[in-house]
Amino acid sequence: MELFQYKNNELYCEDVKVADLAKEFGTPLWVYSANKILHEYRAIQDAFEEVDPVVCYSVKSNSNLSILRLLNGAGCSFDVVSGGELYRVQHAGADTTRVVFAGVGKTDAEIRQALGQNILMFNVESEAELDAISRIAASMNRVAPVALRLNPDIDAKTHAKTTTGKKGNKFGMDIERHNALADKVLADPNLELRGIHMHLGSPINTTDPYEAAAKKALEVVTELRAKGHQTNWVNLGGGFGLNYRGTEAPPATEYAKVILPYIKEAECRLALEPGRSVCGNAGALISEVIFTKREGGKLFVIQDAAMNDLVRPAMYDSFHRIWPVNPKLAPPTDYEAEIEGCEATDVVGPICESGDYLAKGRHLPPLQRGDLLCTFSAGAYGTVMSSNYNSRPRGAEVLVKGSDVQLIRKRESYADLIEHELFALK
Repeated sequence: MELFQYKNNELYCEDVKVADLAKEFGTPLWVYSANKILHEYRAIQDAFEEVDPVVCYSVKSNSNLSILRLLNGAGCSFDVVSGGELYRVQHAGADTTRVVFAGVGKTDAEIRQALGQNILMFNVESEAELDAISRIAASMNRVAPVALRLNPDIDAKTHAKTTTGKKGNKFGMDIERHNALADKVLADPNLELRGIHMHLGSPINTTDPYEAAAKKALEVVTELRAKGHQTNWVNLGGGFGLNYRGTEAPPATEYAKVILPYIKEAECRLALEPGRSVCGNAGALISEVIFTKREGGKLFVIQDAAMNDLVRPAMYDSFHRIWPVNPKLAPPTDYEAEIEGCEATDVVGPICESGDYLAKGRHLPPLQRGDLLCTFSAGAYGTVMSSNYNSRPRGAEVLVKGSDVQLIRKRESYADLIEHELFALK
């Protein structure tokens, strides 16, 4: 289901011309398809429906309140990694008793906040965190629900900066310690062991790592139950792949095929934490060409979206499809190939860093000042990782559903950049 499509050499988001959005709201501009978001969430829910999963959308991938409210209205729950994200889902109307709180560095204040909201469970990342949760729960006369985040030492074959399930990563606790950790929870009147959690990284474009993790989860649950622990949840995190190039990621049904047999055998509730796979291809970054230039034998297209808007290419060497909004050539099937009528081009931004680029050596048709470009698959880890570097105001965000367009985040002004700063006393 692709809802960014070209019709008669015009890019549309659902039923709306993207060029019209750029004219009304300016650039850089983030454009999201509401129906694509809902479609991807429901595809995951449907793929795992045999075990009635709790799908907890990973707020860190895109935390705009309107997107959270859209998903909440569809029955989705949430995975948060900070008190700020918990605050956001509260304001989006979420049932916090279905919210999972992850993250390696939960502060005392965040733990109190989460206990006060009766969250479903904490994904506990260290023994020190377990002790902190116990202490704070005791001070509040509460019993804290926890899941032990175990590191299964599985190589998910993803980027080094986004792998989380191998030994030596900062996340989770060695799986060999699960018995001792579970015994510690059982002996603590302020803690309740609800299950185990494993997250392998993102994006994961093969199903093998999930099968290995599900198998290990079954082994751990079986062993814990034999010792008398009531372990009723398996949380396999998120990380499902995304088609940045076109067809590299399997559909949710393929992940379900390898996960469901183990979950059914374990007779556990299943929690999942997808983020990228829900919003990634539902969003695009629209920019306007400022200048073109040739230097050192290279063609540069300088446009008004930069690494402060979308940092993924600079940080992860990530690939995003890029094509004009009103192209003279039809979009290719292979965006990395040499294309007749196109020239190898570096698509760069205005920031004073050599690392400020969206693509290098990409074959694009001739472009000139004022032309609009679309950077696809930018709905996840785009705006949430944006900044004001070089004192650049961040762009607006719009949500499209059919022919309806809603502004869901205003473009920042120069005044917004300095609103929270104070002059020091002389």
